[in-house]
Amino acid sequence: MIHIKQIPERPSAEDIKALSPFSPATIHEAQGRRGALSSRIKPVDYRMKLCGPAFTVKSAPRDNVMLQLAINYASPGDIIVVSGGAYEEAGSFGDVLANACLAKGIGGLVTDTGVRDTLQLRDLGFPVFSLSVCIKGTVKETLTSVNDPIIVGDELIYPGDIIVGDADGLVVVRRGEAQAVAKLSQEREDAEAGYIAAYKAGKSVIEVSNLEPVLKAKGFRSDI
Repeated sequence: MIHIKQIPERPSAEDIKALSPFSPATIHEAQGRRGALSSRIKPVDYRMKLCGPAFTVKSAPRDNVMLQLAINYASPGDIIVVSGGAYEEAGSFGDVLANACLAKGIGGLVTDTGVRDTLQLRDLGFPVFSLSVCIKGTVKETLTSVNDPIIVGDELIYPGDIIVGDADGLVVVRRGEAQAVAKLSQEREDAEAGYIAAYKAGKSVIEVSNLEPVLKAKGFRSDI
């Protein structure tokens, strides 16, 4: 018997809000260079962004019945994250299902398989991150699981983890670490703002990055 489960523990609205200002790159660096999904998974439009709790779905390759069930049962703001076997030669999601997601207030889709109707998806503005773009159709045959841990883009994702995405890619943050990671992300952004200010004030990259001792230890010399 296939049992549809909801996310067992959801992050708070405050946790989502705390992480949403930061880019996946900043978050990845701030949490110790953890959580970055494979760079092969990208948005269908560079303007697309998402931040919300993972509603995880296990799907058979070239089959989108579980994705459709996920859309039916997900809650507003959820990010549907589909593990479809890293199968690129299938278009498991398009403009019709995107409209279904928008009608429910779903926050976005991340899938390690293909999508299609990308022109319409861009016009709709629904955030879609996929492994490929493919016009090939899918079947509706295999029932698997919803809201169990899955692996997508080489990262283990638990239901309720927070997924953040933008033009550069995706990162996952464990539900219980959101506030700490947000604090570290802000500290990183503050430090980078200081670096930029130093460059504008005329300091060199070597000065700002404190490279002198590193270069000296490696025997570097310059005749310039």
